[in-house]
Amino acid sequence: FVFFMLLLVLGNNFLITFVGWEGVGLCSYLLIGFWYKNTAYNNAAKKAFVMNRIGDLGFLLGIILIYITFCSISYTEVFEKAGTASVATVTTIALLLFIGAMGKSAQLPLYTWLPDAMAGPTPVSALIHAATMVTAGIFMVVRANVFYSISETASMVVAVVGVITALFAATIGLLQNDIKKILAYSTVSQLGLMFLGLGVGAYSSSVFHVTTHAFFKALLFLGAGSVIHAMGGEQDIRRMGGLKGKIKTTYLTMLTGTIAISGIPPFSGFFSKDEILAHTYEHSKVLWFLGMMASMLTVFYMFRLIYLTFWGKFRGTHEQEHHLHESPSSMTTPLIILAVLSFAGGLLGIPEFWGGPNWMHHNLEPVILRPNYSVLDHTMEWTLMGIAVAAAVTVWYFANQLYVRYKVLPVEREEELKGWQKLLYHKYYIDEIYDYLIRRPIDFLSGAFHKFLDKQLIDGVVNGIGSVVKSVGSVARLAQTGQITVYITGMVLGVIVILLLTFIVK
Repeated sequence: FVFFMLLLVLGNNFLITFVGWEGVGLCSYLLIGFWYKNTAYNNAAKKAFVMNRIGDLGFLLGIILIYITFCSISYTEVFEKAGTASVATVTTIALLLFIGAMGKSAQLPLYTWLPDAMAGPTPVSALIHAATMVTAGIFMVVRANVFYSISETASMVVAVVGVITALFAATIGLLQNDIKKILAYSTVSQLGLMFLGLGVGAYSSSVFHVTTHAFFKALLFLGAGSVIHAMGGEQDIRRMGGLKGKIKTTYLTMLTGTIAISGIPPFSGFFSKDEILAHTYEHSKVLWFLGMMASMLTVFYMFRLIYLTFWGKFRGTHEQEHHLHESPSSMTTPLIILAVLSFAGGLLGIPEFWGGPNWMHHNLEPVILRPNYSVLDHTMEWTLMGIAVAAAVTVWYFANQLYVRYKVLPVEREEELKGWQKLLYHKYYIDEIYDYLIRRPIDFLSGAFHKFLDKQLIDGVVNGIGSVVKSVGSVARLAQTGQITVYITGMVLGVIVILLLTFIVK
């Protein structure tokens, strides 16, 4: 996987990137289905593979159109010639490339594979489905930023899809009970925010958020793995509670990751998320408001996870409670390292109006066509920061009141859920809709083609040829009587016919 990921990032043309792109997709499929004896996990692996292929078709068509338009697929040559193509062509290329990014980075409507990908081992979820593979779409859009800078239409599509995905996934995360599924929908939501940044031209800010997100989301996934290890394989947060006294290192590190993803200073997530939201505010107040809503929902469902998992009374079995213990150092040491990075990662992009060097911004300047310098005055930037922090702290307080003071617990039975709660719990029934509108018709067509085209037409032709040969053989073998006189008569008649033909021809 690491080999293909490096190939994807280090390639100097679209084809090499595409080879790495397909390679990480294959490795992801193999790793999601790691426990191959479990049919559900195998199905999750197939789902990820097929949905990624849908996006990859768009990416491949984009590469073909790039070659037809510019007679090259080298990044250097293509970007130099990008201005010579018509805006319509550039827009088409940008949108086709974005379809590939939608599949790989789990954006609407190609996002449903990522939550199911949690079937893989937890370290796989931490590396591939939080930090590396799912951010490949972000990398590719940044790498091809020339196209998006030229095409305002493509950029707007990226921003709108991103912010809708961010809100959509965040609302689903509110009522999930599987600790890894909550983090999976959180990943989808954070990726949506990154695409929002890309859509408004904040390329370096999105890459900055990719980096900080890798720190705290890998920490949260590995922390979830530590919790699952302590619980003897249990992943349902309804069966947890009161764990902070039993697994203190895991609790403190996961709390660090949660504060970071919530965008509370001075943790890393505050700096990267604030950059994206500030650039979005310059571009569109509506998109900024929706991005803020997604960020606030993030704070709520992440602290819901923390409080239901680590606070209150233990809600599991006596055997699970007896089994509770902190993970070995081989599991907690990476948590501590990632917690430090989650806290200090913001140093990579200190706001320039604070007087610090924004290393991430300056490092990416050579590959970004139009670096997005902020035009906001300092007062407005401080105001936006204040609003973001105040919103995050307010939601944190609300979650604390709900789950610590009033000790609200998730309902045990689905029947107890209200209408809108049931809608969120069932993830807007998107999987069921896809199943009804796409899988079932394809299954029906497959069955019809198998029955009529394959068995009756194709098999009929093949079997018909065999029947004709068999019938001819049945008739022809009647001439084989086994009587010598018949054979001699036939030979004599044959000789006579040959002589007659010879005289006639002459």
